[in-house]
Amino acid sequence: MPTLSEAFIQGRRTATVGVMCVAFALGAFAVSRTSAAAEETVVVEGGTIRGGRDEQGVRSFKGIPFAAPPVGARRWQPPQPVVPWDGTRDATQFGAVCPQLPYPENSMYVQKPQPQSEDCLFLNVWTAAKDAAERLPVLVWIHGGALTRGSGSIPPYDGASLARQGAVIVTINYRLGPLGFLAHPVLSQESDHHSSGNYGMLDQIAALHWVQRNIAKFGGDPQRVTIFGESAGSWSVCYLVASPLAKGLFHGAIGQSGGTFGMMAFLKEERHGVIPAESMGEGLATELGLRAKSPAELLAAVEKTTMPIRPNVDGWVLPDDVFTIFSAGRQNVVPTIVGSTADEATTLFAGRVPKTVEAYSAAARAKYGDLADEFLALYPAQSDAEVRGAFLAAMRDEWFTWEMRTWARLNDRAGAKTWQYYFSHVPPSPKRAEVGAYHAAEILYVFNNLAKVDWPFDQHDRQLADDVSGAWVRFAASHDPNGAALPAWDRYEAGSQSYLDFGDPIKPGQALLEAQCDFFDKYYAAKRAAP
Repeated sequence: MPTLSEAFIQGRRTATVGVMCVAFALGAFAVSRTSAAAEETVVVEGGTIRGGRDEQGVRSFKGIPFAAPPVGARRWQPPQPVVPWDGTRDATQFGAVCPQLPYPENSMYVQKPQPQSEDCLFLNVWTAAKDAAERLPVLVWIHGGALTRGSGSIPPYDGASLARQGAVIVTINYRLGPLGFLAHPVLSQESDHHSSGNYGMLDQIAALHWVQRNIAKFGGDPQRVTIFGESAGSWSVCYLVASPLAKGLFHGAIGQSGGTFGMMAFLKEERHGVIPAESMGEGLATELGLRAKSPAELLAAVEKTTMPIRPNVDGWVLPDDVFTIFSAGRQNVVPTIVGSTADEATTLFAGRVPKTVEAYSAAARAKYGDLADEFLALYPAQSDAEVRGAFLAAMRDEWFTWEMRTWARLNDRAGAKTWQYYFSHVPPSPKRAEVGAYHAAEILYVFNNLAKVDWPFDQHDRQLADDVSGAWVRFAASHDPNGAALPAWDRYEAGSQSYLDFGDPIKPGQALLEAQCDFFDKYYAAKRAAP
């Protein structure tokens, strides 16, 4: 069985050579214009696909395999080359999503259930290019969901609106939870790279290789690829910027509400008090058996534990922790947008709010030790009623504001052009008074997909969606988000710490929550310095 290193990174695609030669020879779209929703056929790796075209000229191709199904012996293996198919494959419907548990019913992030399968390595393409010679910029979306949930086919991620603005949009699936990120000594022994646990990242890298080899068929420019994602999708962007395996596969990056500059698990050794990834995997596999259980049984077992299943420092996909890689300037240095929302924690941490001032203070002292007084001065609560706001502000800044500033600061130090944003506009959700500018609030505006949600959006919302989505497309095209009616958005630099507030109105600012971020600099520096 060829490894990902052999089949993708070195460009060997032996299973699809014949099909690919035909694909390169044909090049452009083969178009049938018999109706407003005319069918489209394109030859890609694996064979011919048939998509559709909407009344506004956007072509969509859904459920395209970018790797072989990771089932059977391929479970917990790097992704393998696409298995060719005969005839023309229907690409008008999304493929199955990767195995996952649903969100709780009261979550802001609940979506309509979709068919699930381990055979889930699919991507989707939207393009308004008239032919393959157009060479439009490409935006590749990596979905969020804590690396345990989500897919590239959720309605707010529909790429048609962005495509109409002049970009080719790609959304992808990748393996999740234990199927995507379980490390174990036996799996490491099976690996030519003595690595395990980063399968979901390898899926993302395989999808980016597919984009490099195929996106020109859809009118996309493989030399202008920007990866973007939110939450765990933004974690993924951050990991990919840090990974040498992703070098040259993208030329811009956008991170929305998620960085990975805190403590990471190493594959085999404990660092900074973090249990090795293989040890966590051994604890799970001892109860389950490694390959004997169904995806549902694996998910149920992980749900019963507090085991964090995340990418690890394996010496191959990630040669060191992300903070160290960025601090040394060894990341993939590309133009970047990073940012966060004003009320990140309201939908994520509200259930963890201490009940009283005394409980809040005790928790702060237990966590921050000698830094607790400084923390409580920055996030004060004089009454029980004030605890919620103080606690949620602290969680917002530790998990998001600080992460994104760290990303911007280390990027700037490495010479990467970087822009920072802050999304403070409160969408008109039924829970707006409770959740504010919540975690993921900006996604509908980034994709210009307000119509996908039945909320009372007004003209200001629609203009904001035009402004944000337009900035993202301009960045993909020119590596500069400025233009149109957007206020001047200055680059983030160490001296000015400029950012743009997507609020009411949109306005520039400097040094976003500087004292709070400085505190978390100090806190994490102390953690790294500890034995």
